[in-house]
Amino acid sequence: MKGKMQNYLSINEYDLCPPKPIYTFFKRLFDIICSSLGLVLLSWLFVIIMILVKCTSKGPIFYGHMRVGKKGKLFKVYKFRTMINDDRPIEKILTKEQYEEYKTNYKVSDDPRITKIGKILRKTSLDELPQLLNIFLGQMSIVGWRPIILEELQKYEDKKYLLITVKPGLTGYWASHGRSNTSYEERMEMELYYVKNRNFALDFSIIFKTFFAVFKEEGAK
Repeated sequence: MKGKMQNYLSINEYDLCPPKPIYTFFKRLFDIICSSLGLVLLSWLFVIIMILVKCTSKGPIFYGHMRVGKKGKLFKVYKFRTMINDDRPIEKILTKEQYEEYKTNYKVSDDPRITKIGKILRKTSLDELPQLLNIFLGQMSIVGWRPIILEELQKYEDKKYLLITVKPGLTGYWASHGRSNTSYEERMEMELYYVKNRNFALDFSIIFKTFFAVFKEEGAK
């Protein structure tokens, strides 16, 4: 499984979500232009963050984790590493209460694994800059549903087939409307709302609201 694209779900996406060829073409063009420009213009920022991550904690600079993409294909999402390098099982690191929170929401408030520089990167969403490479490679889009692990996909039950008819994104409807301040059930509803209602106007609205939310440091943990 590691490092390979695998199709775990076989569906006819046209039965679930009508194709939008013009929208899809120009969205991909927009993704290529924005991601390539971002990788070039922000290269100086990449270097600074790489140095900070490397000098403040032991471990690799980048962190890759397998997530579910369009049509159920697995791919590795890249981020700047924001956690300590600890090979112990997560239940051995977190308290009982924190582990229960993790099992429910797949994240933890005041996670003890996050480094000092990691907290800043997460608060400003700078830890996600390496995902520009995922976008350039066509595994993600600028706007879509947030990448999830295979276990999370099962929470969507029969609606999971609808979710994976489009690519996950660097930001999305949920990410720009509350983010960590919403329950996981609300998050799922928001992600599905985007899939069913995606269009250029909604995409640009989400991008604008994401910049505003990041600027105000809303909901990031």
